[in-house]
Amino acid sequence: MRITFMGTPDFAVPALVALHEAGHEIACVYSQPPSRSGRGKKLRPSPIHAKAEELCITVRTPKSLRGEEAQAEFAALDADIAVVAAYGLILPQAVLDAPAHGCLNIHASILPRWRGAAPIHRAVMAGDDETGMTIMQMEAGLDTGPMLNIVRTPVGCKTTGDLTKELAQLGADAMVKVLSNLPAFSPEIQDDSAAIYAPKIDKAEARIDWSESADAIEAKVRGLAPFPGAWFEIEGANGSERVKLLLAEEIDGTGASGEVLDDEFAVACGTGAIRPLRLQRAGKPAMDRADFLRGNPVARSAILR
Repeated sequence: MRITFMGTPDFAVPALVALHEAGHEIACVYSQPPSRSGRGKKLRPSPIHAKAEELCITVRTPKSLRGEEAQAEFAALDADIAVVAAYGLILPQAVLDAPAHGCLNIHASILPRWRGAAPIHRAVMAGDDETGMTIMQMEAGLDTGPMLNIVRTPVGCKTTGDLTKELAQLGADAMVKVLSNLPAFSPEIQDDSAAIYAPKIDKAEARIDWSESADAIEAKVRGLAPFPGAWFEIEGANGSERVKLLLAEEIDGTGASGEVLDDEFAVACGTGAIRPLRLQRAGKPAMDRADFLRGNPVARSAILR
């Protein structure tokens, strides 16, 4: 098929590569404009932009698709279908209608659960047993379109980082399968009554509330790892310091919420306790608990905030 591909982050790269390797014609790649990053604040292309150039595919990076000129350029590609994976721009109706078979989205949840910007984070933080990928026909609503294919995977003890990599490949494989025989996949209408919104992660909610249960805190830690990272404050020699908690385990223990219970850094929660396994101080690399405690001893009975 002749495809217009629309994506921006690393998550979208496996799908672009898989479609290219499957022999589809990628007419053009759309991505978010280059952004400034690094010490020199140099303009850097998105991961999809860089991969497309590596594959010698034309790249466009409009700031918006709402203008008539941008929409006409998109329609002129005369694509059979558009494939969208974490693109980051809202697609106007004119863009949705331009390809002969419309636009298909690779969405990182089992729809209709977790529509929105942060489906992987929210699934892990909510303690879901499973998540997955949905190939969906796009329409004007937010992740409301008919579903063509769903692939499931257990969440288990995976972090958002783990799942993002896994789901990116599952989504790529699922899209290749759908496009290999598009008529064979009958659209299934979503049950709107079962929909749950997955809003973007707010920095304020990344702070650990030690009055919550141990299982809720452990899930939150995995859900926010590696980014933005759940965090707490601890008193140090130079005052209060913010520390990210990237991995933890549930253990038995009771005490005041946030109280350090032993020399191995067990911390009491509202119910139960956790033990940090991997932590990161501001401006420092992540480290295992033993290494952290060697440089930052935490006294028994200290209270984390």
